[in-house]
Amino acid sequence: MNRPPEFHFNDFLQAELDRIRASGLWRRLRIVDSPQGPTINLDGHELINFSSNDYLGLCNHPKIKEAAVKTIEKFGFGAGASRLISGHSRVIDQLESNLAAFKQTEAALVFPSGYSAMLGIVCSVFSPGDVLILDRLAHACMIDAARLSGATIRVFAHNDVDDLEEKLRWATSRTRGGTRHKVGILTESVFSMDGDLAPLKEIVELKEKYGAILVLDEAHATGVLGPDGRGLAHQLRIASRVEIQMGTLSKAFGALGGFVCGTRPLIEFLVNRARSFIFTTGLPPAIAAAALAALEIAQSEEGNKLRATLRTNVSTLCEMVNRPIMPAAIVPIIVGNEERATLLSNHLLQRGFYVPAIRFPAVKHGSARLRVSISAAHTPDQICRLALALKEINL
Repeated sequence: MNRPPEFHFNDFLQAELDRIRASGLWRRLRIVDSPQGPTINLDGHELINFSSNDYLGLCNHPKIKEAAVKTIEKFGFGAGASRLISGHSRVIDQLESNLAAFKQTEAALVFPSGYSAMLGIVCSVFSPGDVLILDRLAHACMIDAARLSGATIRVFAHNDVDDLEEKLRWATSRTRGGTRHKVGILTESVFSMDGDLAPLKEIVELKEKYGAILVLDEAHATGVLGPDGRGLAHQLRIASRVEIQMGTLSKAFGALGGFVCGTRPLIEFLVNRARSFIFTTGLPPAIAAAALAALEIAQSEEGNKLRATLRTNVSTLCEMVNRPIMPAAIVPIIVGNEERATLLSNHLLQRGFYVPAIRFPAVKHGSARLRVSISAAHTPDQICRLALALKEINL
């Protein structure tokens, strides 16, 4: 009897790694030996940091550190269990109340990460037979969640509301046993790799016209846009018309975790159905306390000043490198070729700047870029020096 060919796991891994290297997509972990901030110690080198999502410069804020330390002294560190067992601390309960007030919704629910929040939302609300319509540049968490839900997936051209309406028209014409299935629209408000804004007013109008459910990812808008940093939906005064508002605590708020805000029935439904909430350990109380402190700062006069500084920094860089002024904190510089993007990032590294190359699968093949993340903590001198360095390497 013929034996099947032998399979050698390590040979498979090595062949895949060789392919990754040959395609210019090799990645490695770099060691950070400093707090996150406008400067960073990376692999033993002091660099000006334009890689972080710490948009308001809160990661190393003394009030946030103090809140975390005091909470550790009272509660210890780990949550110890899932939220439905004994991992629901008073601190996280307060955080959820404050997040709901911040987003002006009935309730909120915190997850260990934004990724797990999106999985929990989409995979519990939508199921096989439903239709999910995603922006072509939607974040990986939305794509993965849509696939795991089992729903039929359709993609509309980036920010193209005409294409979205065509997909909605098709989706809402389908029936299942005489009953129309659920239709969901998934989009970011600020796109993480391009830094542009969704045409949110038009999307909401289409959502209402066709009876769809909007899942809005405000990860890169939270803390940055809108009154007190509530996000783009609040800036446009349409937040009350968005069924599911998702955000993160790990970017402008300088902590960790994801959250969803909406009606009380939505939150109670997620508590009972979202597997990425039910079957994971709760957020440590100290992290929840840090997020609470950040939320307080974001809604204060200090928060307003930080957002104003951030806008000034973004405008200054864009003007100095002759690019359109970006609406949030992300300034993409499209390069195209993956190897060239890595080379340019290394050139900047040699000049003392950390600006990472973003390549496939974070962006599609042939659209590699340098992603400049601006913070309110950057000084005018640091912004100007980066602009000069970009000009030196012909960007």
